[in-house]
Amino acid sequence: MTSRTQIPDTVTLHVPFRVVKRGGRKEMQLPEGVQQSRRTDNTLVKALARAFRWKHMLDSGEFATIGELAEHEGIAPSYMTRVLRLSLLAPDIVEAILDGRQGPEVTLARVLEPFPAAWNEQRPGFQADTDD
Repeated sequence: MTSRTQIPDTVTLHVPFRVVKRGGRKEMQLPEGVQQSRRTDNTLVKALARAFRWKHMLDSGEFATIGELAEHEGIAPSYMTRVLRLSLLAPDIVEAILDGRQGPEVTLARVLEPFPAAWNEQRPGFQADTDD
């Protein structure tokens, strides 16, 4: 009645991509012109959340100094200072990171480096990925 088609034991699939390092980890990069889905960087999102949480704790008077808060959180004050700086990022940069639209050069290591306080001076270093 129905003929049975022989199913092969293996199937070979060729997908063009290359492996690049991004923020200390390896990532697949698709060829030029292929639209990639947005991917939120959870490490960046967590750092932003910490920055704004810690800023609120300091602003509310819950902790008087960064040193006091750092001791409470069990981290080095120098690290806390670098993360707290993220609360100074321009709102559109924060939004791009939360939406997964930040450029490939925007990694945790990169955002923890010193950056200008003026929002218009920050944008060239934190270009959002506009390929929608």
